[in-house]
Amino acid sequence: MTTFRRTVRLFILILSVLAGIVAVFAAYIARMMISPPRKGLWATPADLGMPYEEVQFPARDGLRLSGWFIPAKQSGENKAKATLVMVHGWPWNRLGTTAENILTDLPGSSPLQLIHLAHALHRSGYQLLMFDLRNHGESAPAMPVTFGLHEANDLLGALDYLAGRQEVDNQRIGVVGFSMGANTVLYALPRTDLIKAAVLVQPTSASVFSNRYATSLLGPFGRLIVFFAELIYQGAGGLRLSALDPVFTVAGAGPTPILYVQGIGDPWGSVDNVVQMAAATPNASEPVLVESVGRFGGYQYVIDNPEVVDAFFQEQID
Repeated sequence: MTTFRRTVRLFILILSVLAGIVAVFAAYIARMMISPPRKGLWATPADLGMPYEEVQFPARDGLRLSGWFIPAKQSGENKAKATLVMVHGWPWNRLGTTAENILTDLPGSSPLQLIHLAHALHRSGYQLLMFDLRNHGESAPAMPVTFGLHEANDLLGALDYLAGRQEVDNQRIGVVGFSMGANTVLYALPRTDLIKAAVLVQPTSASVFSNRYATSLLGPFGRLIVFFAELIYQGAGGLRLSALDPVFTVAGAGPTPILYVQGIGDPWGSVDNVVQMAAATPNASEPVLVESVGRFGGYQYVIDNPEVVDAFFQEQID
């Protein structure tokens, strides 16, 4: 065999291996976008001494959702406590993520315990609703994931559920959303007047996140992998990622006070993306830009500093 033929065969072999790697990663990412593997719940509010109720309620479009209602601590005050709804990110559940299994978590994820934030806010006197978005945790499937667009029906259903509870003051409901959960809040705001204030932690345009995530982990092949993953996602009924952009809807937030939080060291999201959202939001505070390591450092900042959330809601709805 001539040197030329050996070189051609080696070249074809290398291309085949690279194509196989691209196909495997594209299929993996597409699977996470369409129907992420479910995470079981590894804790309950009772583990941190909080009373709670197991609840189920319909999303605005009728889908079954599961969660916990955590009543406020009893006090001698007659004034109803403010109620906060916590909305998790993708592909977590109401507790966050343990980041222990590559089959159920995005590579590069870190552990995130939203229950610790819930505990801190409960100690401050709030009552809480924590629930699983569609396609996550114990809630019903409705594939594919739409990164906030259809998940807004879940948050609207949660608000409808709270409006029917006697102990909830409908004039004093706030929402804390993380990542896709933050997007969900932005998509829901034009459709409700029940959200009186919201803290949005690292929302992101889907195309910005997907390209930055893939490039961060996979280098020059990242965008190619996203291209093929998006084709698979669209074949499963998803929209173009460029159409899943909360920037298009933030103007509909109206007078609702919004506080954006974004980590400066986030390689998957974008400070510019969040600053653009804040600039287009009618009643947004100055974004809180925090020093962070990785994307999860921005989330962890809020969990480690619950007084930022507490102070904002005290000013706006308490």
